[in-house]
Amino acid sequence: MLDFTRPTAGPSLVSLPKLIAGGRWRTAAMRSYSQPVLYWFTRGEGRMTVQGVYRPFHAYEAILLPAGTMHGFEGSDETDGSLLFLPSDVIESLPEDMVTLHIDASEARDDLNARIEDIRTELTRGTKRSERALGFHLGLLAVWLERQAQYRIDEVRDPRAHETLAEAYTSLLERYFRDGHTVADFARALGVTPAHLSRACRKASGRPASAFLKDRVNFEARRLLAETRMPISEVAATLGFTSHAYFTRAFQSLNGQTPSAFRRSA
Repeated sequence: MLDFTRPTAGPSLVSLPKLIAGGRWRTAAMRSYSQPVLYWFTRGEGRMTVQGVYRPFHAYEAILLPAGTMHGFEGSDETDGSLLFLPSDVIESLPEDMVTLHIDASEARDDLNARIEDIRTELTRGTKRSERALGFHLGLLAVWLERQAQYRIDEVRDPRAHETLAEAYTSLLERYFRDGHTVADFARALGVTPAHLSRACRKASGRPASAFLKDRVNFEARRLLAETRMPISEVAATLGFTSHAYFTRAFQSLNGQTPSAFRRSA
């Protein structure tokens, strides 16, 4: 049977349900590991004790613990997620202290899930090429964690940082929404990741960055259809759509009717 309590110095990945099924001594009992570990909780809730301090955890929390951190956690039958043991060669890229990240933006959740699945895939393959790929994936994960931790530090230093970023985004959006840019394009122009931009918008307004983009483009489309005689193909081109058909599909998905039907009813 795999010994979860004494992992090798290399990377390994354990599903939390499997760990919990092994008994409370594998989870709740105090222990530490000789390498950093990342807990990624994707469902359920419970409690974790780290260095003698109790704290609850919830779904979509990532908790990075440095090597030698005494801890234990208590989950439930509903708890799901992964425990990733990180190798020593990525330690220099990781934050030195414990990091707790509540991943509230769906883009960031998808991003972290994808990174962990990439690592799982290469660990399963176990080939020499997989070792190289695994190194790249682990390095990218370390950078991702470092950036997420820095975002949290910046938000603490400036409590209005999310509002400032949301304001900068909407100002940029108002100038360039007709050019067919994506949220990723605007995020790049602002020097942040799409997930960070979306998180800032959610915190400032309760809406993701993509909602502002769709809403602004959709309003302009409706205005042009209702107030002008501009051909629909020209409306599509004016708003940065690459084809009339793509514009029609996008418009219908948001409004429940085609552009021509909307124009007739406006």
